Amino acid sequence: MNAPRDIAEIARNLVLLATERGVTLASAESCTGGLISGAITAVPGSSVPFFGAYVTYDNRAKIAMIGVEESLIEVHGAVSAPVARMMAEGARATAQVDYAVAVTGIAGPSGGSEDKPIGLVHFAVAGPVGTEHAEQRFGDIGRDAVREETVRFALEMLIGAIQP
Repeated sequence: MNAPRDIAEIARNLVLLATERGVTLASAESCTGGLISGAITAVPGSSVPFFGAYVTYDNRAKIAMIGVEESLIEVHGAVSAPVARMMAEGARATAQVDYAVAVTGIAGPSGGSEDKPIGLVHFAVAGPVGTEHAEQRFGDIGRDAVREETVRFALEMLIGAIQP
């Protein structure tokens, strides 16, 4: 991935921090389709802290790969706080890592609704002390821009979880 300079720098800082702290990482990605792991693995030495990624674009993948409960998706929708939390927790448990970040959102150009507009992304980081959730509404800024902002926010959220 040819990440923007600031994303590449954030990813580099994440890899350095995780390596220094001796912690391991994984990602569970829906709307980013692997862009978070692409940013991380572009950093030399990322194989030390980074286990890998689950690209769970389809709901069936969320269920089969990382154990998201189908009932959560049915009740709350794939783009929701409960699903993001369970994605992060499932990725952390499955990969047996210290921290896992998860993202699920609506990048556009279609698929939005009044309740869940284009640009809505739910984030979660599961770690040793629990799971943190965040919601961002980037707006209808274009598919690529939503995905780029999602990568940036997810990497920063991981750094924040590792370095309280």
